[in-house]
Amino acid sequence: MEKNNKAVVVFSGGQDSTTCLFWAMKHFDEVEAVTFHYNQRHAEEVEVAKEITNDLGIKHEILDMSLLSQLTPNALTRNDIEVKEGEDGALPSTFVPGRNLLFLSFAAVMAKQVNAKHVITGVCETDFSGYPDCRDVFIKSLNVTLNLSMDEQFVLHTPLMWLDKKETWALADELGAFDFVREKTLTCYNGVRGDGCGECPACKLRKNGLDQYLAEQKGAQRS
Repeated sequence: MEKNNKAVVVFSGGQDSTTCLFWAMKHFDEVEAVTFHYNQRHAEEVEVAKEITNDLGIKHEILDMSLLSQLTPNALTRNDIEVKEGEDGALPSTFVPGRNLLFLSFAAVMAKQVNAKHVITGVCETDFSGYPDCRDVFIKSLNVTLNLSMDEQFVLHTPLMWLDKKETWALADELGAFDFVREKTLTCYNGVRGDGCGECPACKLRKNGLDQYLAEQKGAQRS
């Protein structure tokens, strides 16, 4: 894709959205980022998003979405709810119902105001932990709905949709952002920057992908 027009990136300051931010900077003439404050488990997430966009010179908006924490008690909005993976087909305790629906809808409203036709999100069906609002079919459906609702021609981009975590690290490296993403992002459910706590599901997924990618790179160097 050649550079064109303007894009809004839904940005949390994590590995995936930061990789998407670098992807957007490569492919679009102008990029803005939007972060949603929904009383998430760690306010540190918002601070990291501020720091990263400041470092990269990206215009950044923070929108208040605290209503989400009132409506959907879960491990990402309540410190007294344990972070755990779903069992027997159940969703993980970290699933926030309606989050991506609302985030992408408000991001599109913002895009309309700043004259951007492209909205970028880091959702991924390959490593999506069972979250229904990370599926490709949801994104395609919402794209149609947003365009109909505002009589616009937005395009929702999902650069990571079919990538696993190893491939996401590879993309960050291809974009020249590997060290930046590894050191400056916050993926950990316990609020630890960089490589994280190493114990929560998000850290384990991230580390597993990183280890696979580094091993692959080491093997390629030997050959």
